[in-house]
Amino acid sequence: MKVWLKALLLAASLPLQATELSKDSIELRGELTQGSLIRAAVPAGSQVWFNDTEIAVSPSGQVVFGIGRDAALEHQLRVQLNGQQLILPLTFSGREYDIQRIEGVEQRFVSPPAEVLARIRRDSQQVQAARTTMTDLPYAFQQPVWPAYGRISGVYGSQRIFNGQPRNPHLGLDIAGPVGSPVYAPMTGIVTLADDLYYSGLTLIIDHGYGVSSTLMHLNAFHVTVGDKVTQGQLVADMGATGRVTGPHLDWRINWFQERLDPALLMPEAAPPRQDPNRR
Repeated sequence: MKVWLKALLLAASLPLQATELSKDSIELRGELTQGSLIRAAVPAGSQVWFNDTEIAVSPSGQVVFGIGRDAALEHQLRVQLNGQQLILPLTFSGREYDIQRIEGVEQRFVSPPAEVLARIRRDSQQVQAARTTMTDLPYAFQQPVWPAYGRISGVYGSQRIFNGQPRNPHLGLDIAGPVGSPVYAPMTGIVTLADDLYYSGLTLIIDHGYGVSSTLMHLNAFHVTVGDKVTQGQLVADMGATGRVTGPHLDWRINWFQERLDPALLMPEAAPPRQDPNRR
C-alpha cells in the first residue's frame, strides 16, 4: 500500500526555531520495501544524505532515492539546514520473489557465443552510462502512467531459469501484448539511449532527472531518438519481441542511478487495463 509517511526525526543538540528543521519538516512518499523508489520533501535549501551518499535536492526541496531487490533493510536519511541536523532511521521490509522456469529459449541467448561477448560488454557500458546521468529535470517526481496496456506476464524480483539454467533475477515489469502495440513515456524526460542491444533488443532509456530513468525493452520500433524531449503519455515506441524473449511484451524498468527498482510500487493500480483506453 502506498502512503505518505510523516518522518519521526532525531534532532541534534541545537534548539530548533520556527525557520529551522522540525520533526514535521520531512515527508516521504513511497513504500518502504526492497525495490522501492522513495520521493521525499525537505525544507528548501537543505543538504541531504541517504546513508553516506549526498543526494541532490531540487530548488523546491524534493529528493529521490531507492534500494534494490536484495538490499539491506536498515538505512537512514540525514538532513542538514542552518547548522541543524535531523536523522531519520528507515527500516525497509524484505520481500519474497517468484521463481519462473522458461523453456524453449534460443541457446545463443542462454549461453551466448564467444563472438558476441564484446557486443554484450559494449551494450552494458552504454546502459550504465545512460543510467549514470544526473540532471535537474523535475520529472522524477511525477506520478507515472502505464507505458503499455495488457497482461502482466513478469514481475520484479522473480528469478528466471532458462532451459534449466538459473539466470540473474528479473528486475522489471513485463506487460504482454501484440507486436506493434503502442508504448508510451511513463514520465516526461529526455531520451538518452535508443539502440538495438543483444539481450534487451530495441531498447529506449528516458532520463527523468535526479538519477531516475525508465528503460523500455524488447521494442519493435522507435518513434523518438536520442536527445528528444518526450512528454508523459507520448507515443515513443511499438511493443515487440526483440532480444531474449519467448513472446512479444514490454519490459519496463525504473532505475535510480544503478539501483534497479520495481515500477509496480509506483502505480496506484495493481495492473494496467488489458486494452489501451486511448485507442478506439
